[in-house]
Parts: sequence; C-alpha cells; structure tokens
Amino acid sequence: MEIAKFFSIEERERIEAIQQKLFSLAADVFQEGDEAKIRKYLKTAIEQGLLQRDAFGLNPIVKDLETALVVIQEIGLSRGSLLGVLLNSAVKSGAVSIDVIRRDFGGEVENILHGLMRIRELYTKSATVQGDNFRSLLVTFAEDMRVILIMIANRVCIMRQIKDTPNVDAQRQVAMEAAYLYAPLAHKLGLYKLKSELEDLSLKYLEHDAYYHIKEMLNETKRSRDAYIERFLKPIDEKLTAAGLHYHMKGRTKSIHSIWQKMQKQHVDVNGVYDLFAIRIILDSPPEREKMECWQVFSIITDMYQSNPKRMRDWLSVPKSNGYESLHITVLGPEQKWVEVQIRTERMDDIAEHGLAAHWRYKGVKSGQSGVEEWLAGVRSALEANDDAQLMDQFRMDLKEDEVFVFTPKGDIFKLPMGATVLDFAYHIHSKVGNQCVGARIGGKNVTIRQKLQSGDQVEILTNSNQTPKQDWLNIVTTTRARAKVRQSLKEMESRQALLAKEELDRKMKNKKLDYEEPVLMHTMTKLGYKIVTDFYAALADGKLDMNAVLEAYAQQQRFDHGEAEKTAPTQSADQFVMPDKELPLKGDGGADVLVIDQNLKGLDFQMAKCCQPVYGDEVFGFVTSGGGIKIHREDCPNAPQLRQRFGYRIVKAKWAGKRGSQYPITLRVIGNDDIGIINNITNIISKEEKILLRSISIDTADGLFNGTLTVMLDDTSRLQQLIKKLKTVKGVKNVSRN
Repeated sequence: MEIAKFFSIEERERIEAIQQKLFSLAADVFQEGDEAKIRKYLKTAIEQGLLQRDAFGLNPIVKDLETALVVIQEIGLSRGSLLGVLLNSAVKSGAVSIDVIRRDFGGEVENILHGLMRIRELYTKSATVQGDNFRSLLVTFAEDMRVILIMIANRVCIMRQIKDTPNVDAQRQVAMEAAYLYAPLAHKLGLYKLKSELEDLSLKYLEHDAYYHIKEMLNETKRSRDAYIERFLKPIDEKLTAAGLHYHMKGRTKSIHSIWQKMQKQHVDVNGVYDLFAIRIILDSPPEREKMECWQVFSIITDMYQSNPKRMRDWLSVPKSNGYESLHITVLGPEQKWVEVQIRTERMDDIAEHGLAAHWRYKGVKSGQSGVEEWLAGVRSALEANDDAQLMDQFRMDLKEDEVFVFTPKGDIFKLPMGATVLDFAYHIHSKVGNQCVGARIGGKNVTIRQKLQSGDQVEILTNSNQTPKQDWLNIVTTTRARAKVRQSLKEMESRQALLAKEELDRKMKNKKLDYEEPVLMHTMTKLGYKIVTDFYAALADGKLDMNAVLEAYAQQQRFDHGEAEKTAPTQSADQFVMPDKELPLKGDGGADVLVIDQNLKGLDFQMAKCCQPVYGDEVFGFVTSGGGIKIHREDCPNAPQLRQRFGYRIVKAKWAGKRGSQYPITLRVIGNDDIGIINNITNIISKEEKILLRSISIDTADGLFNGTLTVMLDDTSRLQQLIKKLKTVKGVKNVSRN
C-alpha cells in the first residue's frame, strides 16, 4: 500500500502539527536515531498493509501520535513511555518483533510494549470491564504502572475523536469504560484534568441531552457567575489581608459531570444545584501556625457569612485516615446563594493535589484499603520526581502475592485468594457446582480439583451429577467460603442418610410386626451406647450398627418394658451378669434430674429465656415457671442470682444434647468511633458469615462515638465468638460485647 493513500489530507495536516509539537517537547528525551527507526518500522507496517483502522475509522498512527502528545504534555512521562506509544501499532501489527525492539531501544521500551500486549489480551478474555475486579486485574496485567497511564491517555484521545462516529454502540461501550474504569484510575493517580475530561466526555456520549442542557446553562451564566465570585471574594480578601495572613485564593466552576451527579442525587435541575462553584483559600503558613491560621480564616468567613453546620467538614482536627487535611464550610453568600469554601495550607494542598487524599469519597469513587488503593497513593509525586524507571518500579503493585483473578468461559471475572484451587472456584460460583465438581479445563487442558489457579486463567468447571462432597475436600479448599459450604454439604448428606436410615428402621419394624414406641427406642439406643438420636441414625446409615441387631435389641427392650422379660428371658449365670447403663435422656450422671435439651425431646414444654438469650454451647439451667413450662437461662444470666435465691426449688439442671436445628436471637453491643463507612463494614462482615442473619440494628451517635445494638440469628457459641472476633477487627470498633 502506498503511504500517501493511507492518510487523508486532514490526517496528514494533523500529523505534521502533532510531530512539530511532540518532537519539540521531546527534544531532550529522544536519543540519536530513535526518530529514524520509528519511521522505518511504521513505513514497513504501512507498505505491507498490516495496519488497520479501528471500529471508529481512526488511523492508528494518528491515534498513537495524539496519545504520545498527551503522555508528554499532560502526564510528563519520558523516553520509554513515548517510544512504547509510538511503536505500539508496528508491534501490534507484527511489522516488528518485540526482540528487535529490545535490541534497538532497550528493555524499558520492551516492558511497556509487553504490558500493552497483555492488556489487549485481557480485553479479549473479559466480557465486561465495569467493576473493581477488572480494574485490579488491569493493573496486574500491565506490570509497569506507566502502561496504565498510557491507557488513560489513549482513552482520552479516543474520546476526543468519536463525537461524530456513526458507530453508536461502540461509542457507548468506550464511554462506559471511560466512566467506570479509566476516570476512577485517573482520579486516584492525581490526573484530575484528564479525569474530569473523561467524565464529561462520557456524559456527553451516554447522556447527550443532559450534557448539552447543563453546558448551555453554564455558558449563559458564566459572566454573572464570575462576577459573583469576585463580589464574594473581595470582602474576604480585605479581611484576610488586614489580618496579616499570606495566602492565595482559587475560584472554580464544578465539572459538568459533577453537576449532573448532584442533579441526580438531589433530584433537582441545574438551577437547584446550589454549589455550582467552590472557593479554595490556601495559606502560606509555617508548620507551627497551620491550624491556628486555618481556624482564623474560618472565623473571619463565618463572621461575614452565615454557615451551614450540616455541611461543615473538619478534617483539620482529625485528618482522614489517608492523610487528607482541610476545613470545608458552606456559607450563604450575597444574593442568598450557597458557596463551598475549602481552607487549607500550602502543605495540605500539596498533599491533596498529589493524590494522597483527593475527594474520592465525596465525588463518588468508592473507597477501600485494597492493594490497588495503596499502590496508587504516591504516584503523582513519583511522576514529578522526574525519575520514571526507579520510582515507577517502587510504586508498582504485584497483586499476585495476595490474590488471583480468573475468568469464566463467558468472560466474567472472579477474585480469589492466592493459592485457591479449582474446587474453591467451583464453590465460589455456586454450591451445587462445587458439590458436583470433578475437575476443570484450563487453557484447553483438563486439570483436577486440586489444581491451583493463576491470574488470567480461563476456567471451565467440569461437573458430574453423581459426584458428592468428600471429607478430604476440606484439605483441598483454601477459602473460608468454600470450606463452610463443604461442611454444610457433608452435614446435609449426613442428615439425609440418617433420615433414610430412620425410614428403613420404621419400615422393617412394620415388617416384623413391631409397634413403634419412642421410649422403648430411646432405652434401646442407650443400651447400644448412643445418647444422641442423630448419632444413632448416623451409625445405622454408615453400617456401624447392624439393622437386624438393632431390631432384635428393640424387641427385647419392648418385652422388658411391658413386663414380659421374666417369662421369656433365659436364666443367666451371676458371672455373666453385666449391670446395664440405666442413664436416660432426662437423668444426669450424678443421679439428679437433668433436662437434656434435644431437638427430638417430646412431652416437655421448654423455651429459651429472652433476658439472656442462651444459645447452643452456653452453660445453662432450667427454671420451672408457674405455668408448668421450663425457661432455659444462661448460668451467667443477670436474673440467675435472684432466681436461685428466691425460687431454688424450681431450678432444674440442664445441658445440651445436640443442636436443635434452629437459630437463636443474640443481641450484641458495639461501641466505636463514628467514622464514615464503619456501619457498612460491620453489616458486610455479618452478611458474609454462613448461617448468621442480621435481624435488626439500632445506632445512636454522640460526641464522635456510636453505640450500636445488633440482633443476629445464629446456632451456637463457637459461631458467636468467631463473629465477635471479626467485628473487633473492624477499623474504629472499640468494643463488642454480648448483652
């Protein structure tokens, strides 16, 4: 293909303008011969017809040049990143190999191109890019963090050029990726200008009418808005100067996307968004006077304008956990308009502007302490340090040390801990898939359920309807979730087998003309060495007890209980006599009456006391009520001393024989700091626990502390202690106790 035919007239003009600006900015960056080699490889790719336009008809070389300009002009990356961008199309098309790139340009350029290749591979695997899992996996695949910055720059360039494309579906897809993936990444990286541009352009393509409505309203009111900011700042400027403070002020209109978000949240039109602009007062204060001067500015402004106490944010006295410090107030300015004012020092502003603590909570980017968040924290400083290779490597995150990301055949992404197996993944999808898992197919090869997963694996779980969970599966799974599901399935299987054994015993009793009598069966169980009904039936199901031997023992016990033993029992020698175990379910080892709390116990009316909410595993006693029923209390019940002192004759010893198969309400009291997100963290822990339900929650806050009462449903004390232990690990929680 002729080179001239590959470019339109407009593209040739654009290339010439970009090249002039690009090579001017990169004059001190490129080495001798770099430009000639780039031209050579791109010329080869064009002449061999290897380069293709994308879904929008954009020329790949023009797109790479546009991206390179953003990379050096907006982000400030140097030689390795620029060469990686400019050579991307040649390597992608196969016109030049990665080995040749390493030989001609060095390992740094090779690493960047390798990262871009891996991200292209990631896009072919995943059906969706919306979500934190894809964002984390994107960072993992990129390896070199400069690849992420290049991807952001590339997405900005694409978004700028697809305004008039006829391919509306592709336009919406690219816009959604920009909104859900690249804009949040740019925000965390401190690239606020690119972040705002991505958000605004995404809104332009996804909500066309809303975007232009807001834009027109802002254009119409710009002059009056600027004049208002000047009127608002003038008296403040005079007061601050008179106070001898050194400072500067910034006034800015919020982005179209930010305004649109407020309209959606507050359900108002543009005119109803009362804080369309914000004022930032930045003090030049020595460290020892920072707080004092910030509060001095606060006092001056609130003396002049009425403040809204509900909108005040004091991150000066107690900085955010990520280091952010500032005072935010909203005051009622002239003409009864609300204005947001941020007060901080040069040092605080420097920290905020470098990505350590931009307003991602306030602006809708979800927070968290994951590896991605920590890795991105100091990136802006690294960029400005002008030492790309060393500092970029310092902040690079390798998620493979902590977690792996795998795909389903449909392209859905799942996150699992490092070391997770095929069986873990099967249970992560669904309990039924896990119970019937016999292996998997990864990369076209069949693997066992023990196979450990690697990031990027595309896993197809293989199942068989005849497969059932095994006890040794507990040694194969590594995740708490999978282990709990295996245990649950094993218990359910045991219960089903016990039920089948009971049905078979009932059927054989009828065949032998034996009447079913529960007291007789209980006595038989005791003589056979079983005190718990479920253990007895489990032994029958496993074959530890012979069914015919049980029927014979039952028939003999029935004759004995009916007084027929003397007629039928053979005479025994005294030497052969063995004292039978006469312990019954309602007798204790010491001879005193003991109430054995068992789900199969009949004929007794007993309930759990609401005052202390006993649960399986607690030390308990029974109290005979005036109505004849029995209330089960904990030994450490607040009412226990009074009950024992006044009604000692009504106290009955009690113990648990087995779980009742039901859950008990337990009330927990949680005390902690009144931090953003702490309630959500507490409820998330409870929701992830197997067989624990949150029934109610009541929160009371005062003086920066919250006092919460949670009522949960669970089945034993061991599960309760595990829950309390996990709740105590939540950041900000001071104490968790059982009422």
